[in-house]
Amino acid sequence: MEAYKRWVRRNKEYVHSLESLANGLTWLLPERFSSSEIGPEAVTAILGVITAINEHIIDTAPSQIHTGHPAPSAFPYSLCISALKDLETLVEVVAQHYYGDTKKWNFIAATEAIKFLVRLAMFRNSGYRMLLQGGEIPNSEEKLEVCSSQSRHGDFRKPGFYSGPGSFRNCVGQNGWNLEGRALSALNRFGENARMVSDPVWLRRVQQQNAIMEPLGRHVAPKAETSTLSSILSEKGVHGSLYLMGEILFISRPLIYVLFIRKYGTWSWTPWFLSLAMDVFGVGIFSQVTLSGCGSEDRKFQYTTSEKDELKRRKLLWALYLMRDPFFSKYTRERLDRAERLLEPVPLFGALTAKVIELIFGAQTRYTYMSGS
Repeated sequence: MEAYKRWVRRNKEYVHSLESLANGLTWLLPERFSSSEIGPEAVTAILGVITAINEHIIDTAPSQIHTGHPAPSAFPYSLCISALKDLETLVEVVAQHYYGDTKKWNFIAATEAIKFLVRLAMFRNSGYRMLLQGGEIPNSEEKLEVCSSQSRHGDFRKPGFYSGPGSFRNCVGQNGWNLEGRALSALNRFGENARMVSDPVWLRRVQQQNAIMEPLGRHVAPKAETSTLSSILSEKGVHGSLYLMGEILFISRPLIYVLFIRKYGTWSWTPWFLSLAMDVFGVGIFSQVTLSGCGSEDRKFQYTTSEKDELKRRKLLWALYLMRDPFFSKYTRERLDRAERLLEPVPLFGALTAKVIELIFGAQTRYTYMSGS
């Protein structure tokens, strides 16, 4: 195993290229989106788990461990979440094949419950830091700049350089649809990877790590402090409670959505509206606890660049409600059919549009493609 880890770390760009090619080729597998798609989904799930393991190996390389960062958890939460995301569609198609459309929701709910517990444990273990990419990217770096210098020269942090869940200390001092690579399987993981940019997860991780290494070479950061539930509530008061409520809403929303679908069915508007309300309310809470400027005494939060990007990503995920029943069947499908008929006479472009719409219709039949969880 150690030999494999060394090989992956030495050839990470080659490994990423192979993973991108393999994930893209899964769309050419026969019987995709058919009634007997267990085989293709099993291949896709295995490739996804291998990709997640390779990313974890690269992320945990000794060279990525920096002074001043919190000690990594003994349990690989981010790897576990990534693996669950890769396996959940396979669980869905197997359950549907053997137990039918109604009982499959029991297995989907069980999968979401496991993800909920893992994310909740990760949220607690990280010192109640905001989960990035649903927990696939650890949020553990500390900001090096002080607010006074930022106010004079602007925020000169590089994209991807972040410092925890709103920096629980005061401003003075140190603040405590995949389109490329894995993104070639955009519709395969459409729901979970509606991103602000088309970069795959591994590329964003590499960019974050490179951005961190340069300033860390010039500064020695103090040992990071892990916030506790009591410290957040005592230091931030109402804003701390709202912050925790917003993140727990984000973590629990997929499970609650599935439980209501299981009870009312996919054609009911109740799960759809409840899930949307939870998403909107959760993001709205975060906007109320943001620190507006340095030196503020109102005990609000200051979010890092990556945390602000994460909030934007969560807003972009609202577009998935257009793809979820009953809204899709009543409104979106009609528009897509109309667009297909309109573009059908156009040479080449019409055929390409028809294929894309066919894939969209196929992906929409799977909850896990559109869950955004």
